[in-house]
Amino acid sequence: MIIKFRFSRVRYQLIMPPTIHQLADRYLNYILVEKGLAQKTIESYSRDIVRLLDFLKLKNIGAILEIDTRVILQYLTHLRSSGLGTSSRARHLITLRGFFRFLVQEKIIEHNPAQVVELPKRSHKLPDVLSPDEVKLLLSAPDPTSPAGARDAAMIELLYAAGLRVSELIGLKLHDVNLEACFTRVFGKGSKERVVPFGRYARQSLDIYIRHARPSLLKTFTSPFLFVARAGKPMSRQGFWKLLKRYSLKAGITKNITPHTLRHSFASHLLEGGADLRAVQVMLGHVDISTTQIYTHVARKHLKEMHKKFHPRG
Repeated sequence: MIIKFRFSRVRYQLIMPPTIHQLADRYLNYILVEKGLAQKTIESYSRDIVRLLDFLKLKNIGAILEIDTRVILQYLTHLRSSGLGTSSRARHLITLRGFFRFLVQEKIIEHNPAQVVELPKRSHKLPDVLSPDEVKLLLSAPDPTSPAGARDAAMIELLYAAGLRVSELIGLKLHDVNLEACFTRVFGKGSKERVVPFGRYARQSLDIYIRHARPSLLKTFTSPFLFVARAGKPMSRQGFWKLLKRYSLKAGITKNITPHTLRHSFASHLLEGGADLRAVQVMLGHVDISTTQIYTHVARKHLKEMHKKFHPRG
């Protein structure tokens, strides 16, 4: 530990170096104020750093200069032993790289110990998708004659029609949807805005919900959110998840359906129908096209099955 001395005519004062916790607070304040990252991103970074601090306490590491590449590797091994998957461990490492890069900029440390550590290689597991017939069964499961059923039908239709993330769906405001032009404005990861079109079926469901069901659900309450639950509160992720599970059982679908399943199905069905990969990338809100390309594997699988089934020598 380095101790600096500040001398004066009368006395000297010990200036202690900042603790790891203090440096972590400075970094989180930096990405909040100067980097302007989204609140959810800040919360994710904060959780990652808190987990690192817990690990350092476990290892009796109390000074920032004690953290080297060996410690970073031990930490990643610890995360894997704790059951974290490849993607989660990669995110943790990205958080650490940013934290130590900040400390280098602030001249707290000389080198970034996390920079030379390679990101865990992600397995390209094909996403689960529904067939078009299964999607039809799911979309027909809600009862549109009841206010709650009309809301649920509109939510599922829009989720599939626009390929939204569930967080984007429940975060929609009433003014984000343009029924006349059939598009919705979406704020995705990092608060990045995009405009996504939807078809006539979603438009019809949304029109019924907005004009009739939504006022019945709100009663005397008001809400800026498009999809509302009790007392004007926005629909929650957990609430929608339970609804989707219930409707999948009602439709007789045996696959394990999540809100993301409909997003996967949206992308796969577009590509199978001949849509341009770049267009699908824009609609999904993917920054890197390599993220979208995983769906081409699903499309190729479908084409191979069609060839085998219908080609004379398939």
